[in-house]
Amino acid sequence: MSYEKHLLEARNDHQRALVNIFHTYYFIINLMNDAFKKHDITRQQYNVLNILKEQHPKAASVNLIKARMLDKMSDVSRIVERLRLKGLVIRQSAVKDKRAVDVTITSKGLEFLSTIDPEIARLSESVSNLTAEETTALNYMLDKIRSPRRGRTYTEFTGEHKSQPAFSSNP
Repeated sequence: MSYEKHLLEARNDHQRALVNIFHTYYFIINLMNDAFKKHDITRQQYNVLNILKEQHPKAASVNLIKARMLDKMSDVSRIVERLRLKGLVIRQSAVKDKRAVDVTITSKGLEFLSTIDPEIARLSESVSNLTAEETTALNYMLDKIRSPRRGRTYTEFTGEHKSQPAFSSNP
């Protein structure tokens, strides 16, 4: 079914907004997949490398990586192993708990990110037709959608919930 037909069949503006969000999500995901495919990497692998870059020079446990992943359904152990085979990460038993695994980004991994990051940053051009005010409003609305009604928001990068003031009616 075409995008336009989905929108026409939406029962109300809220459903239309949800259909629009899904179509926009897949539009952006396809742009990202095309960019990553050129570098023989997946979006999830890129996400893991960025998490490890933030931790660098410290190691990150697989559990920490799982908590910070954007795609919560990802198999982090499998992703880490593929990155290890490419020489982008080092995987070793944790010092304190031999059952746990610590992962560290390699210099090759850091170099890889520095070469791919400018291309990935260009993906922001997909929203360059928005004005500064529209971009601010969009960010506000997307944050509001992800915030439960009780005034708390999920912080994806720490895996912790953080209290936020209630949203005002004006962006």
